[in-house]
Amino acid sequence: MRQFKQAWRMTRRDWRAGELRLILAALIVAVAAVTSVGFLADRLRLALERDGAQLMGADVVLNSDVPLTDGIRAQAQARGLEAAETIVFPSMALSLDGEHAQLVSVKAVSPNYPLRGAVRVREPGATQARQAGSVDYPAQGVPEPGTVWLDASVLPLLHAEVGDRIQLGDSVFRVGNVITLEPDRGMSFVNLAPRLMMRADELAATGLAAFGSRLSYRSLFAGEPAPVADFTRWLRANLGEAGRIDTLATGRPEVRQTLDRAQRFLSLVAMLAVLIATVAVAMAARRYMLRHLASVAVMRCLGATQGEVSRLVAIEFLIVAVIGAALGCVLGYAGHAGLLAALGDLITTQLPAPTLHPAAQGLVTGVWLLLGFALPSLAQLHRVPPGRVLRSDLDALAGGRAALWYGVGLTGFVVLLWWVAGELRLGLLTAGGFLLAFAMFALAAWAGLVFLAPWRRLHFRSVAVRFALAGVVRRRAATVAQICALAVGLMAMLLLTITRTDLIDGWRQAAPPDAPNRFLINIQSNQREPIEATLMHAGIHAPLHPVVRGRLIEINGQPVEAAAFADRRARRMIEREANLSYSARLPEHNALVQGRWFEPDERAISMDQELAQTLGVVVGDTLTYDVAGRPVTAQLVNLRSPQWDSMAVNFFVLTSPEVLRNAPQSWITSFHIGPGMPDPLPGLLARFPNLSVFDVTAILDQVQRVLDQVIVAVQGLFVFTLAAGVLVLYAALSATRDERMREAALLRALGATRRQLARAQWLELALIGAAAGALAAIAASALAWALARYAFEFPFVPSWWVFLLGIGAGMLAALMGGQAGLRGVLHTPPLVTLREV
Repeated sequence: MRQFKQAWRMTRRDWRAGELRLILAALIVAVAAVTSVGFLADRLRLALERDGAQLMGADVVLNSDVPLTDGIRAQAQARGLEAAETIVFPSMALSLDGEHAQLVSVKAVSPNYPLRGAVRVREPGATQARQAGSVDYPAQGVPEPGTVWLDASVLPLLHAEVGDRIQLGDSVFRVGNVITLEPDRGMSFVNLAPRLMMRADELAATGLAAFGSRLSYRSLFAGEPAPVADFTRWLRANLGEAGRIDTLATGRPEVRQTLDRAQRFLSLVAMLAVLIATVAVAMAARRYMLRHLASVAVMRCLGATQGEVSRLVAIEFLIVAVIGAALGCVLGYAGHAGLLAALGDLITTQLPAPTLHPAAQGLVTGVWLLLGFALPSLAQLHRVPPGRVLRSDLDALAGGRAALWYGVGLTGFVVLLWWVAGELRLGLLTAGGFLLAFAMFALAAWAGLVFLAPWRRLHFRSVAVRFALAGVVRRRAATVAQICALAVGLMAMLLLTITRTDLIDGWRQAAPPDAPNRFLINIQSNQREPIEATLMHAGIHAPLHPVVRGRLIEINGQPVEAAAFADRRARRMIEREANLSYSARLPEHNALVQGRWFEPDERAISMDQELAQTLGVVVGDTLTYDVAGRPVTAQLVNLRSPQWDSMAVNFFVLTSPEVLRNAPQSWITSFHIGPGMPDPLPGLLARFPNLSVFDVTAILDQVQRVLDQVIVAVQGLFVFTLAAGVLVLYAALSATRDERMREAALLRALGATRRQLARAQWLELALIGAAAGALAAIAASALAWALARYAFEFPFVPSWWVFLLGIGAGMLAALMGGQAGLRGVLHTPPLVTLREV
């Protein structure tokens, strides 16, 4: 307690003297930046998970060929989960006169369907207003007794309107509404037929749910995250082979990839805030150490031991850390609330309340940043010699111990990045990039000063130029530190700027607004030419892709048994037929991961990388598929990574044309129909009734809303990183304030004017800022390319404007920081300064 009281007195004295204001401000801004990002990212993460669950209609879905058992229902009820059920099967819908028929995907739903999201329906009587963008709205409940809801494409095929009656099995129903959005519609081929939705309690009367019917049961569950996770674990442990469990992470690859990228973007913003804050805290802590060397030397002369000095300073820093972290958390929460208020209607969804995780993260971040990056300074104060009272040139350098403390601080810093990022690869990539950049900055700055050293001996006409060059070269270590600190801060801000523009543009290009929103399937070979001609006449370029059904039966000549695979997904892939296709060229939105593409007339196979890992096959293996009762054998020559969120036609397995050219096949195509564009599909469906259309507009709209929401968040969070960056500049320049005051006093005593020194100071700052900005632009472009290539997985092209912006921002930031951090340096009377030396 005695040492704590003494440390508290030291803290109050240093605060009154202004010694702690910079370091406390750095800490508050650091924690505020982290927690502002954390609170908003946490709320957006919860909203994304909630909205993502709406695309499944539930939090977890059980797919099975049998109805939900009482045991599973009891387990869900015991955990407080809500349950709903749907039954999906293909059937024929008929007009009452019997002259028109259409294959539909019937979906019988329980009264509380869906548990997440809502079915949207079109206003009655607006079936002909599709191109005009008719108004839709969330449906209240499920179809009323005696009614069904239909996809819009079914009505013209049955020559029916809303209010007309159609026949389904042994029952007659009235068309009650037109479905415009179905949240949990999957991509299975049963669901690709136009939808007919009815009540589950009216299914038995139709006579369609008889023995031998192809019924698929989907049980939907929703509730609080912890009970849902516990129920999912129970299902996986006890379900066996009785069904398949779908969650957002496994059930929707086109949505999962977008959400993964969204969370990576938010993690990147949070990490950049941590990086900038770390530089500010380190610079402020070093300045504190330099200004306390003399006072610690006095304490040593009065009998204080090295251990007592270290403990007193450590307690003082801990007090500052706790106070700064607490204030930073409060400011961070207020900042995130202010950001949400400023965004207004840009975030259209209602965000859930944040958890306490960002506050805990902010407290730990604040304490660790201050103590972790104050440890090298504490190590130097630990060894201050008492003789420094008389000789100020006796600096306390801890040598290897200081390097050890820096290593501890950097290790903790990497752990913090990992924690903030939530992903090891992204955290290591960003941390490694910045650490490598810092080393390269120091090397480049040192080399530049060596190059400038001879120039200061030249006789420039301007005294300010000579003073500026002399100051830059003479304070070599300080100049290198300033360039590195400024470059790291600018690099983080430039990287965030690139993230807001080029990386986001790359993301948008991965799933552009004109991505395909219609899939046309079941095209027969003799229908290819007229369908292609019709689409071409409508101005739609839609290449057709062959679809061949096949089942994997042998790997390297050995029969494949589903029971031999431990992975449930692998067993499903073995037990059922898969959709195969062939192509002579690598499809768009696909990237080769391993191997080579097909040679002409070669018998070869290409497989999705994740599927190959699931099945345990590698490049070079020989695979045999059963295609229409005939074995087809080829060698696996490459692995691909399809871009599922492009919404283009993609296949898990592709072969060379030689393998499947003569196999029984149908065709599939996808294309985009925007508002106001002519829609050729009604005419095609009337001409070819066997065709099925799958409208993914709802899915694309949801993905685009998520994308826009995250982009707005990234752009808004830029404000907080700017605040931390300004503090970096102030801390970097304030570190040399005392030295500059002494130099200015000596030069003014020798005859230099205040105007000459001011010009020299501005030239020096501009030179440092330009060098830091150029280095930051190069490093930010390189790191942005690495992030785009290895973390976000889309192409990136460096932009020339980044270099101009970096140099200009560096000079402007250095000059503005110099105005704030060096204010009063040239206005202090020389006599006062020289007396204090």
